[in-house]
Amino acid sequence: MTPPGRLFLSTVCCLGLLAAALPVTTARALEIEPFRTVNRSPLLQGYGLPDETTPALLQAGSWGASLAQDVASNYTVSSTTHEQILLDGEQYRWTLTGRYGLTDRLEVGLELPVVLQGGGFLDSFIIDWHRFWGLPQGGRDSAPHNRLLYRYVKDGVQRLNMTHAAGGLGDISLLAGYRLYEQRQDEDHDLLAIRTQLKLPTGNSNDLLGSGSVDLAIFLTGSMNRSTEWGTLGLFASAGGMVSSNGEILKQQRNNLIGFGAAGIGWAPASWIAFKVQTNLNSPFYRSSLDELGTTAVNLTGGGTLKLLDNYLLDIAVGEDVAVATAPDVTFHLGLSKRF
Repeated sequence: MTPPGRLFLSTVCCLGLLAAALPVTTARALEIEPFRTVNRSPLLQGYGLPDETTPALLQAGSWGASLAQDVASNYTVSSTTHEQILLDGEQYRWTLTGRYGLTDRLEVGLELPVVLQGGGFLDSFIIDWHRFWGLPQGGRDSAPHNRLLYRYVKDGVQRLNMTHAAGGLGDISLLAGYRLYEQRQDEDHDLLAIRTQLKLPTGNSNDLLGSGSVDLAIFLTGSMNRSTEWGTLGLFASAGGMVSSNGEILKQQRNNLIGFGAAGIGWAPASWIAFKVQTNLNSPFYRSSLDELGTTAVNLTGGGTLKLLDNYLLDIAVGEDVAVATAPDVTFHLGLSKRF
């Protein structure tokens, strides 16, 4: 709801100031990889949009693990002649992912999410932030603070009305990846892989913890990392499609074929830090004249990666809805990962 992403831009500016103060190093810099986050709209997060999109697959016999947390704040109200929607609430999602290299080209994995839908605590902070920057509130400042209310009405029929907090296991996903191409020369590194994800309906769709659908996603993902005198510069991108059953969320209006993609750029000036900007998009999951349901979603995420002790990597990022109302107003992302 902010024009285009003042919170996002402020985060990037702060990271840029930190980068300007860093000395240039000759040690091997971090490679640039995607953030493990996608659109966390409460009506989309239960479906099988892939979080794990890196083309960097594990070698045979090696393990990888990651734990990601996304805190998403939603507030949007809109209506047409036939439809009315109000999404007001906060969502917390913790995703534990394990991966294993079966061969030097083939990787398998498991993704286990835990989801909490609630009223949260961020309303006052976001209202004050908008007031400080002179940004429009979009009605958030006049609505009850820290409320959970997800409501949708079509042709006078109420098809969604969630007012109670809920939490629990989300929809589990099975992962696989196959390396198609890899070239490494000194510190330059190019990768291309194909990935698949099968999401199963293990979460409670009545509480928006899962979708109630079986989703199969297939996508290509690639990256290029180039070493320069100023550190590593990296590009990454992915694109693919997903087919799914109707599920239990607004199933009369579901689009069963979904296209999605991501692209990003990053800079690692040192062996312990990298800065990244990433955009994710997906085609509409529902047939609707409302932006929240029937418009291509675009969200922008910016932040960085820190290398901690024992080669743990910590992602810190903030995301916003570039296409207004198609994704949460703001998403705070943390991700901890390690390869063994």
